[in-house]
Amino acid sequence: MLAFVLLIMFLPGCSGPRITLFSDASDPLQEVILDGTADDKILVIPITGVISDAPKSRIMRTMPGMVQEVVSHLRLAETDDRVKAVLLKIDTPGGTTTASDILYHEIVSFKQRTGKKVVVCMMNLATSGGYYVSLPADVIMAHPTTVTGSVGVILMRPEVSGFMEKIGIGVQVNKSGENKDMGSPFRPTTPEEENLLQELADALGRRFVDLVRQHRGLDGQRLAAVADARVFLADAAVSAGLVDKIGYLSDAVDEAKSIAALDADARVVVYRRTHYPDDNLYNTLTSGARSAPTPLMDLGPFSDLMALDAGFYYLWPQALGSP
Repeated sequence: MLAFVLLIMFLPGCSGPRITLFSDASDPLQEVILDGTADDKILVIPITGVISDAPKSRIMRTMPGMVQEVVSHLRLAETDDRVKAVLLKIDTPGGTTTASDILYHEIVSFKQRTGKKVVVCMMNLATSGGYYVSLPADVIMAHPTTVTGSVGVILMRPEVSGFMEKIGIGVQVNKSGENKDMGSPFRPTTPEEENLLQELADALGRRFVDLVRQHRGLDGQRLAAVADARVFLADAAVSAGLVDKIGYLSDAVDEAKSIAALDADARVVVYRRTHYPDDNLYNTLTSGARSAPTPLMDLGPFSDLMALDAGFYYLWPQALGSP
């Protein structure tokens, strides 16, 4: 009987009171102090997982997407005069070109409007879109074991025409223009279409490389070495000019205090929608996003890849499905 009543109360259109069993995007961000007692603050913002502007669906709740969550943090920090610096804790293989570019734009705009300092601390991965959103930072720091780089764009699209031919099915298409079904998964791509798609990828890649040139001051052979989309470990990334320093998360906090001219006891804060006992800098959760039930089928490294739509990505795909 209790289960039946709860089910009825969650059905759309019911007039009963709204019951929230799980934290979601409707819960407000609240400041949590992790360290320090001084008045001035450093805000830590995690950027973790594939960069996307899509919300995350969970059973009986919807979690905010990455772009929404990071922008919410920046907006709240903008209203607090005591927040003197922002530390972006980045652990992502990248994501869609547009979501990555939106975050880049929002970070640049935040700095221009507020004059607050921004420091990046790279964790496991800061590749492709993860590096793209790092570019506006005043200082980029990587852990000794960070993998970064992959400066480039990739167009990923399924191709099932061979399978369809084997099982004897096809797709009939009527189109108003010659290239309307360009990149269709239901037939092989023509050489002319490959050239057109490559032009799009090259244009988006040039945008990324131009931003690296602008923010990191690279040119000539140093820029060419980065533009081939290779990945770097931290030491090589410093030599290549992509990263300023190597250190740990505590070193990045000290760096933020230094460039913002803050006291050694400046407060280190985060914004969360959920309270966590024994909270600390390494907690990447803001709203309980990882408390969702385990999927019925675990596809391992392929799960993130299969969740991606066809399209252009600032992404290092080999890292999908990594912890």
